Amino acid sequence: MMNRRLNPDILKIGRCELTSRLILGTGKYVSMDRMAAALEASGAQMITVAVGRIDFSKRDQKNILDFIDRQKYLILPNTAGAYTAEDAVRIARLARGACESDLIKLEVIGDKKTLMPDTAALLEATRILVQEGFVVMPYTNDDPVMARKLEEAGAACVMPLAAPIGSGRGIQNRLNLQFILETVSCPVIVDAGVGTASDAALCMELGAHGILMNTAIAEAEDPVLMAEAMREAVSCGRKAFFAGRMPVKEYAAASSPQEGLSVRK
Repeated sequence: MMNRRLNPDILKIGRCELTSRLILGTGKYVSMDRMAAALEASGAQMITVAVGRIDFSKRDQKNILDFIDRQKYLILPNTAGAYTAEDAVRIARLARGACESDLIKLEVIGDKKTLMPDTAALLEATRILVQEGFVVMPYTNDDPVMARKLEEAGAACVMPLAAPIGSGRGIQNRLNLQFILETVSCPVIVDAGVGTASDAALCMELGAHGILMNTAIAEAEDPVLMAEAMREAVSCGRKAFFAGRMPVKEYAAASSPQEGLSVRK
């Protein structure tokens, strides 16, 4: 099968090798302590931070980076808030200096209401940043054609949405995700729209190499417990993908064979 050839234990993105396939965001938590506890419970190794929303001019005040253990977590800066390729590239360059990393989760939003990606600007920014030596992880729609173009532009992975950002609706188009998995050879990380553990498990069962989420955990009634649930769901879904599900049948099939049974008529 198309993705079963990849190492089931290691998620490789650029030079990064991760044993956790769950990537977490850091926004929307009621407190930094709650965020830290959820990160710990999730088992995530890579976490994303909206660098463009940090005011680095206030050097006497702590920002979110001060609450993240750099020895434990790999920081993935993102370009959240960018609505043009130029803005995204500017934020990426700022992130490189602030986080001392070439990793960038590239977001270019095209519509303020739906927060859907501007894929033309996304592709443009990807090409620029790849040329500048960034490891680009682009957030895109669930379009296999755009996924192929992003890979050809040098993206280290593609990150199609499951549903609109923060909607919690779960994967809306399984078929498109399957098409993307068949189209590209780089990792496919489902990003945005996951609402609960069953959504995460389904994405992994379909063959996704990882999942990035934020709101589903941060806005859960118990974020720490939900982080645990997501950790287990991602792991179970990945195992189920490699195990290979039974064929779906139109009618019932007896669990115990009938041949050889002595049946009184």
